[in-house]
Amino acid sequence: MSAAARLRRLEEHAEIVVLERSGNVSFANCGLPYHVGGVIEERSALLLQTPQSLAARFGIDVRVRTEATRIDRERKIVCVRSLDDGSEIELPYDKLILSPGARPVRPPIPGIERALSLRDVEDTDAMVAAVGEAGTAVVIGGGFIGLEVAENLLHKGLQVAVVEATDQVMAPLDPEMVAPVHQVLRDAGIDLRLGAAVTEVGATDVVLEDGSRLPADLVVAAIGVRPDSTLADEAGLTVGERGGIVVDEFHRTNDPDIYAVGDAVEKIDRLTGEPTMIPLANTANLQGRRAADHIAGLSGAGRPTQGTSIVGVLGLQVASTGWNEKKLRAAGRDHLAIHTHPASHATYYPGAETMALKLLVDPQTDEILGAQGVGREGVDRRIDVIATAMQGGLTASELAELELAYAPQFSSAKDPVNMLGFIAENHRTGMTTSIQWHELSDAMDAGASLIDVRTPEEYAAGAIPGAINIPVDDLRERLDELPEGDLIVHCAVGIRGHIAGRLLAAHGREARNLSGGYRTWSAINPTD
Repeated sequence: MSAAARLRRLEEHAEIVVLERSGNVSFANCGLPYHVGGVIEERSALLLQTPQSLAARFGIDVRVRTEATRIDRERKIVCVRSLDDGSEIELPYDKLILSPGARPVRPPIPGIERALSLRDVEDTDAMVAAVGEAGTAVVIGGGFIGLEVAENLLHKGLQVAVVEATDQVMAPLDPEMVAPVHQVLRDAGIDLRLGAAVTEVGATDVVLEDGSRLPADLVVAAIGVRPDSTLADEAGLTVGERGGIVVDEFHRTNDPDIYAVGDAVEKIDRLTGEPTMIPLANTANLQGRRAADHIAGLSGAGRPTQGTSIVGVLGLQVASTGWNEKKLRAAGRDHLAIHTHPASHATYYPGAETMALKLLVDPQTDEILGAQGVGREGVDRRIDVIATAMQGGLTASELAELELAYAPQFSSAKDPVNMLGFIAENHRTGMTTSIQWHELSDAMDAGASLIDVRTPEEYAAGAIPGAINIPVDDLRERLDELPEGDLIVHCAVGIRGHIAGRLLAAHGREARNLSGGYRTWSAINPTD
């Protein structure tokens, strides 16, 4: 619909026909889980436009419950079937835009046909009806949609379990960043089963690989999606290894009169220039607009994607952009990880919330490779600023130079994004070196000594095994207590650790600072 509406604004006299398989067009698909949970009370609020309103305003011929069954490229004809009466017609085209989206993954599990998915308004109606008769629910899949559905089922009073085949929910996050998400799910009463595979969907339960059974009046399959490229493939259009339709920078397929946009097409990864599959609404809408521009004779060039996304989970804002550390390590790409735990706004102003931010940087070029954020407030703004900086080609150190809006109820004079830039600058100029939480154990096994520069009270409340407590304010007077050999320093979040590192360097002792301090380490290594 983005393409169709844009085409009308550019070409008043063109004949524009839209074919839609479902019964609704231009609906708010990202709002579907919240209608299931009753947060969005009125179903009509999801329906942004109707065929009638689109015809009245834009003169677009929108035909719902109508399926394109075949493309005859030689004759430039689309074969169309009505899903109401089965009648078939042929529609000619000068230019054709494919936007079939993606289909839910349905693995061959016995009984999987009982599981509901959530991709359109009809799916939502079915789920709302099922929720009204259910007391227990199992959500298969811990991605964005799975967690949104789980939260909304919880809001409706259901006993909810989430089953995820990998060892964490939300694949775009790294392990230490996703730990608070796991905790908030469990604290809310959701039965979170990680590293668990579903082997059968029974009439009233779900069976896991270990033989355990979870009660399930309602089962939701949120395992992921795959591009719906069947029509394109059958028409002889090029489809990539991941199943996405291959398009050029103007969203043209290998047939110059056929364009493709949205979740069904391959995108270009901003970091590598390689094809990738990232199904996000912002990118899909922009592609529709750009395809229309090109058809109308404008440039219409698209942009690479970096996968910027956010989801709300039981009061947490969880966001990311670019690559995560798991992906960088798997690709063998050198990187620097920076962890911080800033407040959402000035701590002297009431209501400040702590967030966790992670910035990934190329240590040779200072390029920003990715970022993640988790917290109850302010994460959305910071990830958006970093995503914009990435798209604008700013380096990590240049984040320090950004002039960002400040008042105590909104931020701090040194915004969390600026602070990430300061730390990146310190690394670039050699003023600090760091070590990551997952490297600490090996370093200590190799003989490095860990110095905890927090207060004795903080140390007593919880400490990393083997750490020696020398508060940073006492460090100058207690230098002779430091062990020989390699030193690692840490505090709660990293700031005092940096100060300790600079102090030690001035006295001839080099020390690495534990990135993100005790708070990052304890997220993945909880202590009593």
